Amino acid sequence: MNTNELREKTADELQSELLALLKEQFNLRMQRGLGQTPKPHLFGNVKKQIARVKTILREKEGLAS
Repeated sequence: MNTNELREKTADELQSELLALLKEQFNLRMQRGLGQTPKPHLFGNVKKQIARVKTILREKEGLAS
């Protein structure tokens, strides 16, 4: 999902997207901890997506004030 698509979403939708990404990140960590080998590039991708969502939430928060 690119930033333009994220900017079109409401703050509530972004919060739910953030929650889903955090769950995905947790699941990847659990897989790694259990000895399963998830694809290593997924860790970086999820981390970057979380940062994008947080950045856009922060921008929306600044506009609302």
